[in-house]
Amino acid sequence: MRVSFDQVDSRAIGTALSPQETQRYSRHLIMPEVGIEGQKRLKAASILLIGAGGLGSPLGLYLAAAGVGRIGLVDFDAVDFSNLQRQVLHGTADVGRPKLHSALDRLRAINPEVIYEGYETRLSSANAMDICKSYDLVIDGTDNFPTRYLVNDVCVLLKKPNVYGSIFRFDGQASVFHPPHGPCYRCLYPEPPPPGEVPSCAEGGVLGILPGVIGVIQATEAVKLILGKGEPLIGRLMHYDALQMKFREFKVRRNPKCAICGDSPTINRLIDYEQFCGIRGTPPQTRGGKEVTVEELKRRIDTGSPPLILDVRNPPEIAICRLAGSVVIPLPELPQRLHELDPAREIVVHCKSGMRSARAVAFMCEQGFANVSNLVGGILDWAAKIDPKMPTY
Repeated sequence: MRVSFDQVDSRAIGTALSPQETQRYSRHLIMPEVGIEGQKRLKAASILLIGAGGLGSPLGLYLAAAGVGRIGLVDFDAVDFSNLQRQVLHGTADVGRPKLHSALDRLRAINPEVIYEGYETRLSSANAMDICKSYDLVIDGTDNFPTRYLVNDVCVLLKKPNVYGSIFRFDGQASVFHPPHGPCYRCLYPEPPPPGEVPSCAEGGVLGILPGVIGVIQATEAVKLILGKGEPLIGRLMHYDALQMKFREFKVRRNPKCAICGDSPTINRLIDYEQFCGIRGTPPQTRGGKEVTVEELKRRIDTGSPPLILDVRNPPEIAICRLAGSVVIPLPELPQRLHELDPAREIVVHCKSGMRSARAVAFMCEQGFANVSNLVGGILDWAAKIDPKMPTY
């Protein structure tokens, strides 16, 4: 299936390769599937990358090296030590710097022939159309549902391909969403999962190499689309299991009843995606329970009358750091082990940052625990405000 890029075609006609570019891309030029004309198409093309993290790193590196003429990069975050295990755009010296600045410096060092455009902002319904409209295709390197739905919808409305990828632990997915040639993300996932039901990489972890595999697949799909060669992942969802070293493919069909790309769409403009995904304001899972700050918990411990501290994180997290004297019951085991806790006792529940513990508090309240509280900010807040020497992750 060849996806038409009329503007790329017209721009490529007036594009020339310099002697230095000819040498740089020589291994492309001798391939009949690319050649001089294909390399001109790459130089004439523009790609927008959403995110400069795990997926954005291999995407940026290889698309810049491949000679995509104009690359836009959207990111608002700063480099953290925990990013370095997988986000290879950034180095140790970049910790604390804006990811956008670090990424652009690295990409310019790889290929100064490319035009780079940076957007140090959170992609939102207010700015997405303006940012995306001047690019030929968009690549989704994000890790949250509101932005995934936002990227999908803006691409459908602008009629641009959306090269999708996601990662979690040892598993990755990739596809190309491009109605009317195939389905969109909403055809595959009409509704987002309930807030907190799907752990983030920060909660569940991710193999550092995994985004390299999925990001390179996304970059490959983008280059194929621009060149008009091969069979893109339109209508196909590729699943990668790193533990078993297996690739599987699933057919994905366009849903005629899809809310945005169906026969009678009900979405014709960008919406509030945080509200759509149910994560705006007070999360529903915190209602019914109380909250306590790390400072309040520390005062209670120092006075010698501490509550029972319940840690609902998973065993690998406990091995990194733990509050002294805490009782450990991982959240998935809580329904079966609830009898181990005294409903009459004051209990403070914590996890890494407060999301899983909020769900635990809501469940315990439903089961008749009357004096249970969620530790705001979790053990990360404890390390930041109470015990700076505590290891974090």
